[in-house]
Amino acid sequence: MSRLGVLSLLLGLALVAAEHDYDGYRIYELRPASAEQGELLYKLSQQGYDFLNLRRLLGQPSRVIVSPDQLENFEKLLSEQQLSHSVINENLGATIAEEFAQRQVQRRLSPISGKGRLSTDRYYTHEEITNYINDLAARYPSRVLLKTVGWSYEKRELKTITITNGDRRANKKVIFMDGGFHAREWISPAAVLYVIEQLVEKFDENAELLKDYDWIVLPVANPDGYEYTQTGTLARLFRKTRQPYKLLGQTCYGADPNRNFDFHWNEEGASSNPCSDTFAGPAPFSEPETQVVRDLLHTYANRGIMYLTIHSFGNYLLYPWGWTSELPETWQDLDDVARAGGDAIKEATGTVYAVGSSTNVLYIAAGASDDYAFYAGFNVSITMELSGGGITGFDPPASKIDEFVTETWIGIRAMAEKLIEKY
Repeated sequence: MSRLGVLSLLLGLALVAAEHDYDGYRIYELRPASAEQGELLYKLSQQGYDFLNLRRLLGQPSRVIVSPDQLENFEKLLSEQQLSHSVINENLGATIAEEFAQRQVQRRLSPISGKGRLSTDRYYTHEEITNYINDLAARYPSRVLLKTVGWSYEKRELKTITITNGDRRANKKVIFMDGGFHAREWISPAAVLYVIEQLVEKFDENAELLKDYDWIVLPVANPDGYEYTQTGTLARLFRKTRQPYKLLGQTCYGADPNRNFDFHWNEEGASSNPCSDTFAGPAPFSEPETQVVRDLLHTYANRGIMYLTIHSFGNYLLYPWGWTSELPETWQDLDDVARAGGDAIKEATGTVYAVGSSTNVLYIAAGASDDYAFYAGFNVSITMELSGGGITGFDPPASKIDEFVTETWIGIRAMAEKLIEKY
């Protein structure tokens, strides 16, 4: 069967963005051995299959969720295409249920005291994160400023925390960082919280990073989706925002916020299908959450030096462009900063981060926030894809949080030091 025929066969079977209990769902690990097989995996990801990670390099493993209804045709595809594979999980629903039960226990064993730092013993809710930054503002009023910058679709408050050295010097250069774009990527807000802690509560160790720079941080850009993934096993792998959209009488929720920006919107790597995990939305900035990030980028663009958005997973430091394989004129500056982060992490922990433009290192993805930030005027724009953990990659166990966030901080600190050197 031709590749086109294979895709036509699978087109109607792959809407895994809909909500499931995942009982009987499998996770396959696939290793493409040719450019044609790699292209096939990419096309399948665009037709709705939920690829937990999608590797561009031949021989590198990609993971995909396969439902019981898809199983027969998917196995046929593997056989016909002679695609190297293995089943790494026979029942995703059971695994998610077990992990959810463990997290409930962790939450009871590690309650919030209401004051002081958040531990790395567990993941926190949006409300707990907001309470923490409120507490920081109360304890460090000369160095921490909070601002309500908008509201999510479900009317959750979006707050930025501005971290300074307290010298009240105006118009400093800006590093703008956000986390929690994709709902299921819990390690992202955890890593952002750790950065906030280092800059605020360990100021003496990091004062140089704040001498000529203000850090403006949005800890959870997609709070509705993030909160939804914490409601139970049905929701754990949800990726998008929570605004409802209709398709042929079916309600599918949310757009991919990282395809919703008005720069090459809804081009390659994005979907016009509301039930797809990469749905670009019905229009650019259709989501209140992306409108907030857009407005922040324009507010700080005249003094914005770096935009840094934290995602997971895959160990990548990516820079523009994501909509094309072409490189911007200043790509060497972007590469220097990204490689400073990757080199620091490798030296400290041995973890290797791939560095390069999004399209050339990973895959094409038009309408993303990093491209938009660079287009809006930030000198450097980087997406940092953190390490993965757990069976899906999106659920590192609580025992790994501290390791992952400290490693992330090593890279971010090194990138900030490179900025100070260059700008």
